[in-house]
Amino acid sequence: MTATMRAVRFDRYGGREVLYLADVAVPCAGPGQVLVKVKAAGINPGEAAIRSGALAERFPATFPSGQGSDFAGVVADTGAEVLGWTWDRASHAEYVLVPETQVVPKPAALGWEAAGSLYVAGATALAATKAVGVSGGEVVAVSAAAGGVGSIAVQLLRRSGVTVLAIASKTNHAWLAGKGAIPIAYGSGLRRELEAFRIDAFIDLHGPAYLDLAVQLGIPPSRINTIISFDEAAEIGARTDGSVAGTSREVLAHLADLAASGRLELPIAATFPLADVRRAFELVEARHTHGKVSASCAEATSIPSTAGARAASTGGKEFAFTA
Repeated sequence: MTATMRAVRFDRYGGREVLYLADVAVPCAGPGQVLVKVKAAGINPGEAAIRSGALAERFPATFPSGQGSDFAGVVADTGAEVLGWTWDRASHAEYVLVPETQVVPKPAALGWEAAGSLYVAGATALAATKAVGVSGGEVVAVSAAAGGVGSIAVQLLRRSGVTVLAIASKTNHAWLAGKGAIPIAYGSGLRRELEAFRIDAFIDLHGPAYLDLAVQLGIPPSRINTIISFDEAAEIGARTDGSVAGTSREVLAHLADLAASGRLELPIAATFPLADVRRAFELVEARHTHGKVSASCAEATSIPSTAGARAASTGGKEFAFTA
């Protein structure tokens, strides 16, 4: 009897109502692959955009589609604790199969939820900061600065000696100030507040209005990077570097080391069972969470360690979503 696992799926583009849990076969590792028992897997706003069809031309889905790119867990064959990524939208599941070149060791001091949420946000933040060519002493504005990507980007910029103008709601200002940023509330007075500074670069993590604002502030398009407004970026010549540009084992290992040592904080806010995946995405899509969203899995039944063997049933274990 083929072992099955639970995984999030959707069969067509649409709202959160198209998401469901499916029982699917547990994959078997072949040469150069590792089967990872997922402990935690990040949930990202981009996944909602892909599922809705908003990015169908740029990132088309093949149905039935899974979800999830980043994860942390235990290698089924060896018991090694790892974190990594998948290109197959497959980490929102009890097990994920990836090339062994797409995992790195998980530092013991790094919690599962942070480890499982680090890849997409971390790689995106690192790529965005590099794209605008920052150097110490410069001033960089960051929109959505308290979100999953923004909270990491702010800290990476500050580590580079950059003055960060962190655009976020007032509820997040204390945290941002604690990281050395200058918090600025979004709203009607935003442009006036930003004009008080000589801004060298702009990282947009929210939407097209901020690209317009960056241009109005006189920032060269080559020093504007967005991870969401691709059409508008093409019109003005801004950059669109994101997680793909920032992906490498070296980058992920470096970010994991920073997080494990306390030099990088990845805020985690709330928990959901997997059965509430729609409610978890409702929170994500509201775009007011501070930090990351992740899916955290309770211990699944172990499977045989022999490569290529059929797996035992994983049973009905609980997942959790953390916002």
